[in-house]
Amino acid sequence: MASSSVSVLVPSYNHAPFIERTLRSIFRQTHQPKKLIVIDDGSSDRSAAVIEKVIAECPFENRFIARENRGLSATLNEGFALSEGEYFAYLGSDDLWLPEFLEKRTALLGSRPGAALAFGHAFLIDEEDRIIDNTQNWTGYADGDMLPGLLRGVIPLSPGVVYRRSALEGLKWNEDSILEDYELYLKLCAGGEFALDSSVLCAWRRHGGNVSGDFPLMLQEWIAAQNRTAGELKIGREELDRIQKELKFNTAFEYVRHGRKKEAFSLMQENLSGAGSSLRVIKLLLRLAVPESIFAWNRKRKRERSIARHGKLEI
Repeated sequence: MASSSVSVLVPSYNHAPFIERTLRSIFRQTHQPKKLIVIDDGSSDRSAAVIEKVIAECPFENRFIARENRGLSATLNEGFALSEGEYFAYLGSDDLWLPEFLEKRTALLGSRPGAALAFGHAFLIDEEDRIIDNTQNWTGYADGDMLPGLLRGVIPLSPGVVYRRSALEGLKWNEDSILEDYELYLKLCAGGEFALDSSVLCAWRRHGGNVSGDFPLMLQEWIAAQNRTAGELKIGREELDRIQKELKFNTAFEYVRHGRKKEAFSLMQENLSGAGSSLRVIKLLLRLAVPESIFAWNRKRKRERSIARHGKLEI
């Protein structure tokens, strides 16, 4: 069913092996967008050629732009400026939507006039579309007020989000930030709630190029974005210091999981007041004592168990 309510952007960059699957997952939406915009951000692989071939089969209005590299946030701002309709969504050029994604997310926004965006959990897939995890297994999202979670590092994955276009008017993705969505999410919290959909309707592809695997960089960007938006969110310096100590302590657990034990220990020492309880400190110390090989074995075990249970994502 065609709809005039939503525009979709695909910012493309060096994902030639995956971009066709991404585009076809949009073509197959039960609630088709009015407009699809694809911007190739100076890819050095065959992405532009693949897009040009596949987009010829798009069943609704579309526009393809191939240009020099300007970065993801600049591409998002350009794409949003070209969009129209009541809602806006973007899908990374290696990610996927299940067929009912737009139908269910836009319906949720239609029923929640105070919501700036609708979002939900996501499958994690590998290079072969095998389901290796689900965000439901390790993170919790709140319906309504997401600010407390965001400040502590609980962040919606971009493939699962549909924005109310009016909520984005006057805002921009920060083109100086590597983590494109986080600062925008914080700003949107000042003006509206986040509507949670319990359905898992999208897939985020995990591979070596994902910035989200670089926890030191992520922590640095989170802190910087919080500092920039604290005034809009009416958070004082004392409260923000407390929040950031908790965020840093929590991130130490991720450092341990990825073999950065020295950095984890330093974060723990510097942010003990963010632990919340002595039990949390003991838990982190116990994790520091576990050999990295055990964490690697456990990650592999969970991945293999998920693939055996779910297989490939079929859309």
